[in-house]
Amino acid sequence: MVSRNARIAIVGAGLSGLYAASLLERRGIRDYVLLEARDVLGGRIASFSALGHAATADAIDRFDLGPTWFWPGYQRELNQLVNALGLEQFEQFETGDMLVERLSDEPPTRTRGYVSSPASMRLIGGMGALIDALRRALEPARILTGQTVRRLRSVDAHVELDSEDAAGRVTTWRVEHVLLALPPRLAEDRIEFMPALPQALARQWRGTATWMAPHAKYIAIYDTPFWREQGLSGEARSARGPLGEIHDACMPGGSAALFGFFGVPSRVRKNVPEDVLRTHCRAQFTRLFGPQASAPRAEVIKDWAQDPYTATAADVDVAAHHGEPPAATAESGPWHGRMTGIASEWSPQFPGYVAGAIEAADLGVQAALGAIRLTPR
Repeated sequence: MVSRNARIAIVGAGLSGLYAASLLERRGIRDYVLLEARDVLGGRIASFSALGHAATADAIDRFDLGPTWFWPGYQRELNQLVNALGLEQFEQFETGDMLVERLSDEPPTRTRGYVSSPASMRLIGGMGALIDALRRALEPARILTGQTVRRLRSVDAHVELDSEDAAGRVTTWRVEHVLLALPPRLAEDRIEFMPALPQALARQWRGTATWMAPHAKYIAIYDTPFWREQGLSGEARSARGPLGEIHDACMPGGSAALFGFFGVPSRVRKNVPEDVLRTHCRAQFTRLFGPQASAPRAEVIKDWAQDPYTATAADVDVAAHHGEPPAATAESGPWHGRMTGIASEWSPQFPGYVAGAIEAADLGVQAALGAIRLTPR
């Protein structure tokens, strides 16, 4: 076992964790460690490349497997960050008719499409561009991947944190404050707290749905957006499935693509081989958009319900929703002032949204600074 020290430990290198690290560095505080269980950064912000594999950093022609949209008009803090990082944004394509599948023995119905107001915006290079930009601004030595946090112990004036690598080697970190940048339900389910969390707080965290956890996406990439030539927006709704909601996913200056959210429950998906699911998805796209949809250049399914770093057993049976945020910290007892939740679900205004990760991280860093009165070093 190895022992190391830091002033702050951030658990999770998704958007909220990376943004929290950038806020600390902006204040001149570099004595922190950012621990990520996955081998890659980004958490629920993940991408797929037009080349047909997991997208590499800084790629432009890539597509969102997790969250896709944001709304600058009322998610202003996120929009300010996007602009400050020099990222390009564009409106979700919604021009043209949408398609509706109602019954299995009826052909799709073409109807006038909906136009979002305010407009749903996307980023050139997908949401992964936001992750890349934040990562570039951080000190690489402070970010450790492949480190699963197993235990937190409140001891005297410090917190001891045990992280474990793929080989089972444990590192114990001695810190003054912990920022939990993973969903509340996941933290309560996977981390052993010593002493235990207050019962009311643990119950709140356990009862908070994790956004994206029950969902799965299918993405198909093509050479051209042939549906647009038919006067279609790429948007569809289906009671037949397997995809219930479909959208245009084309990347300006890059490849054409369609994506859909599965309408099939996660417990059913789990028992169907992925190649079979892909076959059904291609068949549905062909029913909707014609024979050109039957042969995508690349395709992928991302089932978040099967992702152990996102979903717990409690997430499988219910549909995720943007609910009320739980308390982010203990009001009293041994965990008071020692630990703060900063994942998107803890956001007061935008729980579960991308913008929520920014708001929760900002509030959590302020709480940490106030709790231990950090000064730069």
